[in-house]
Amino acid sequence: MTSQPFIIFPAIDLKAGQVVRLAEGDMDRATIYGDDPAAQARRFAEAGADHLHVVDLDGAFAGKAVNAQAVEHIVRAFPGRVQLGGGIRDRAAIERWLALGVARVVIGTAALDDPALVREAARDFPNRIVVAVDARDGYVATKGWADQSEVRVTELALRFEDTGVAALLFTDVGRDGLLKGCNVPATQALAHETAIPVIASGGVAGIADIEALVAANAGIAPGRIEGVITGRALYDGRLDLADAIRAARG
Repeated sequence: MTSQPFIIFPAIDLKAGQVVRLAEGDMDRATIYGDDPAAQARRFAEAGADHLHVVDLDGAFAGKAVNAQAVEHIVRAFPGRVQLGGGIRDRAAIERWLALGVARVVIGTAALDDPALVREAARDFPNRIVVAVDARDGYVATKGWADQSEVRVTELALRFEDTGVAALLFTDVGRDGLLKGCNVPATQALAHETAIPVIASGGVAGIADIEALVAANAGIAPGRIEGVITGRALYDGRLDLADAIRAARG
């Protein structure tokens, strides 16, 4: 098997048009890091990023795009592949973002509420649909992490095997934005339990988390852990993006 590159996804989370990071998904615990998302995207590209993870936080709560203009500016500014999540809950939204140049869309709440939508989109847009599996104590959290379901993480993941879904975005909500360290064992366990590649997210504190995930990926099968999303550690200067990319490439 050919080894797949481990991807570093720097994150741009949008709230009221600004670049922010939340603690545990709480909109009232937002730290503002800038008011020019497109400029931030260019800085990440200059540091060597060829993938970018963008979240419309307001959209995640509203159930529809709220920071659309900021997202469009990011897509135009960033020369690589943009992955977008937040409030994408119907076919029209999926088609609109893919047509505007977003490489992949992330579907979270709708994956639980309307699995047929995900299956149909994954069939019609192969390798461009990512399912967000947001976990709190092993169960799926939805609607911007405001609601807690009774569906276990693995159960949701297995619903979409063999559908053409590009990846599972696994976030440990209890660690997100807190710099507690990525939940490598849970990420590795999910990657073992499903054939769909897994993207790790939540809690990255420094280069050690990147190295641990790269090692965990090598211990499963190349590409089973596709990459990792990191935000606060980059903005706070605890993680250098160029160093993270080098570590990901071995």
